[in-house]
This record gives sequence, C-alpha cells and structure tokens, in this order.
Amino acid sequence: MPATEKVSRGKDAEPRENIYLFVPNLIGYSRIILAVASLYYMPLHPRTCSLLYSISCLLDALDGYAARYLDQSTRFGAVLDMVTDRCTTACLLVFLASAFPRWSIVFQGLIALDMASHYMHMYATLAMGGSDESHKNVDKSRSFILNLYYTNRTVLFLCCALNEVFFIALYLLSFSSPLLSPGLLEQVPQIKQANPYSAAALELARANKMDSTVPWIIAIVSFPVMMLKQIINVVQLVKASRWLAEGDLEARRERKKTH
Repeated sequence: MPATEKVSRGKDAEPRENIYLFVPNLIGYSRIILAVASLYYMPLHPRTCSLLYSISCLLDALDGYAARYLDQSTRFGAVLDMVTDRCTTACLLVFLASAFPRWSIVFQGLIALDMASHYMHMYATLAMGGSDESHKNVDKSRSFILNLYYTNRTVLFLCCALNEVFFIALYLLSFSSPLLSPGLLEQVPQIKQANPYSAAALELARANKMDSTVPWIIAIVSFPVMMLKQIINVVQLVKASRWLAEGDLEARRERKKTH
C-alpha cells in the first residue's frame, strides 16, 4: 500500500496520506525489529546483541532527520520514537539488574526514573500546552537545561547516545570483567550438547570471556554523560510536576470565581 492513497467521496477523489508508511515511521519499525533481535541474543551472544542494539539506537537519529527532510513529522512518529527508546533502555537495564544483583535496585530506580520523567513531561505538555504542542518545545523560562537538551540536536544526540553506550559497556563487562562479575573466575565444566537456553549455557557463555579493556574505557568516558542524563530526567520530572500543579491551582481559582 503506498504512503498516499485515493479516498473516494462521491465523484471526487482526494489523496489521503498513510501516516503508518511514512519513511521515519518505517525506520521506527526497523528499530523495534532490531531491538527485539538484540534481546533474543542478549543472554548468550554479547557481541551480536551489542551490534544490533547499537544500530537500533543510531537509527534514532536517522528517523528524526528523515522526518525533517521529508516533512513527515507526526505525533504518531514522535510517540513511537519515545516509546521505543524507553522500552529498549528498560529491557537492557532489566538484564543488567540480573547480571549485577547487588546493584539491581539502582537499575530498577533508573528504569522508574526514565519512565516517570518522560510520562510526566509528555502528559504535562499535552494537558498544559495543548494537543498541538510538542514535548520538545520547552521555554527557557521554564527550564534552561531542558530547553538546551531538547532544542540543541548535538546535545540531545550526545546525551542519548552516550547514555546508551554506558549501559552497553556495562553489559559487555558483565561477560568480561571478573571485577564486576566474580563468577567469571570460577571453572565451569564443559557440558556436551547443552541447551542454548539453559542456565548452564549462560554460565558457559560468561566463562568464554572477552577482553574487558575497551568496555572499561567506554564506560569511564561515557559515565559523566550518563549521570548528566539522569540529572536531566530528575529536572524533567520536577518541572513537569510543578507545571501540572500550577495548572491545578489555576483551575481551582477559576472554579472559585464562578461560584
């Protein structure tokens, strides 16, 4: 089915665009497919998983460029993009919580913060700014850091990309660093024809260690930006909460005037 189809209305026929087949949205669907594939390989194949996950994340920048270049920016595409980002990051953090059980509460907290801040920000934008308002239109008077984050494409790309890079590095370290995963030092017996989905196969994969030097360097370099991204999430959550509270107070004042 083409992106533009004919819709008959009496004798006249006018073109009707198929939003679902817009190029940026097609890129979004490919991101989802790549993300699901990376999750499939995540428990046992760190290299394949990291490659697929990274491509999915990089396409996040391409769909925005395509939307602007082709004039195909849509609210559906914006929500699809944001939901894909939140879900893929959450799935990776779930794995990290299982790989590093002592730090699971930290990863659980990061999932909650990411989901809550973006939901509150999106809801506040729709409730207070109207249905035509983009969640990326943040006035400097409301928050300078959010305005810079959403309006400067370089800042947005670096924050999002290096945030994901840090978590990918942690994922690779779970397979390669005895410092973070002491179980890698243990001798794992060879099991013939092990079920690839079994716990034993997982341990065998972890025992087949990779060099941890590059993941450590990536993690150290990207850590400050990851922390900045979490600070931005906190600011976003607080600002959205205050914006909604201001709207509630204004609505209460208006109701009192009518009585």
